[in-house]
Amino acid sequence: DFQERFPDDRSCYCLIRDRRWPDGFVCPKCGSKDAFLLTSLAYTYACKECRGHTSVTAGTIMHRTKLALRVWFWAAHLMATHSNGISARQLAAQMGIAYSSAWLLEQKLRRSMIDPSRDLLDGVVEIDQTEIPFHDNDAPRSPLKTGKILIIEAVEIRDRTSGKAQKPKPRGSKYLDTLSGRCRLAVIPSNEKPNIHAFIATNIAPGSTLISDGHASIPGLEGYRHDPRVIGNMAAHIPLQWIHRVFALLKRWGLGTYHGFRREHIDVYLNEFVFRYNRRYYRHVSFETILGIAAKHAPASYWDIVGQNNPRKGITMTRQRPRRRKTAEGMREDGTGPYSRGKNPKSSDDGTSR
Repeated sequence: DFQERFPDDRSCYCLIRDRRWPDGFVCPKCGSKDAFLLTSLAYTYACKECRGHTSVTAGTIMHRTKLALRVWFWAAHLMATHSNGISARQLAAQMGIAYSSAWLLEQKLRRSMIDPSRDLLDGVVEIDQTEIPFHDNDAPRSPLKTGKILIIEAVEIRDRTSGKAQKPKPRGSKYLDTLSGRCRLAVIPSNEKPNIHAFIATNIAPGSTLISDGHASIPGLEGYRHDPRVIGNMAAHIPLQWIHRVFALLKRWGLGTYHGFRREHIDVYLNEFVFRYNRRYYRHVSFETILGIAAKHAPASYWDIVGQNNPRKGITMTRQRPRRRKTAEGMREDGTGPYSRGKNPKSSDDGTSR
C-alpha cells in the first residue's frame, strides 16, 4: 500500500507541499503568493515579486538533501512502523545506501519526531527515575556497563473503559483497570530538586496528580498534587505499574536494536522511543506525522548533529584523535614514522647509501 501511494518522487513532493503550504505556496522571503513552478529545477518555485527560488525541501529537515524524496519517505515509514525500530546498519542494507547516509538520515528524522507545540501530560501521572548503562567507546569488546545515564520519565494513567485521563482519587488509593497513556523521557544530570522540578514543569500540566515512590526531590513544586507510594520491601512495579513497564521496554529496545546506548545523541533516541510509544496504536499513519513535523522543522546539518565546526566555513578544526593508517609494520599514527622527521630510511645520517 505504501509503494502504491508513493510510487515516485512527485507523489512525495505533493505530500510535502500540502503539509508545508496547505493554503498554497507562500514565499519565505517576501511573503508573496504569486509564484510559478520551474521546469528546469526539480520541485522549485520562483517568486514573481522578489525573483527568489524556493525548493519544497528548503528550510526543512530535508534541506539540501542529495537523496531522493522517496528514500526519505521509505525511511520514515520503516522507522515509524517497526515495533522495535531499525538501526542505521539495517536501514542501509535494506535501502541500498551507504551507512553514513543511513545514519545521518535517521538522526535527522529523530530530530523531527518531537513537535515543540505538543500538549502537556495531565490527569494522574506516574513519575520516577532510572539508570541505563552505556558504552564509553566503540570498541566491540568493551563492557557495556562503563557508565550510567540517569533518565527521568513521566507516563499518564488512563481509564481502560473510556480511554480518557484517570480521575484523581484520595491519597493512597489504588488505580485499578487502567491503561498507560502518553509518556515523556529526558536525561537529567542528578536527582536534585531543580532538575526534577524543571522536567515536571516542562512536561506535566499544572493541577495534575503526581504518583511517585516518595523521592525527596519531588515535593515542593507548587501547582501539583503529590501522591507518594512508599515501596518498602515490595517490588517497584507493583505500586508503579506503568512507568516500570515503560522502563523495561526502553532498556530492552536499547539492548536489542542498538546493542547499548552511547552518551552522544541519547536525547534523540529517547525522542524516537517516546514518538513510537505514544503512537503504538496507529503506526501505519504515524510516518506522515514525522514528515509533517519535518516539513516545519528547522534544518540540521551534519556538523550541527556531531557538534563540530564546519571546516568549509574557514574555522580551523583540531583533530581529537590522531589519524591512523595501515603500514607494513602495522597501524601507525600520522607524524610518528621515519618520513615525518625528514629522514630517508634507506640512507644513513652522513648521506651515504646503506
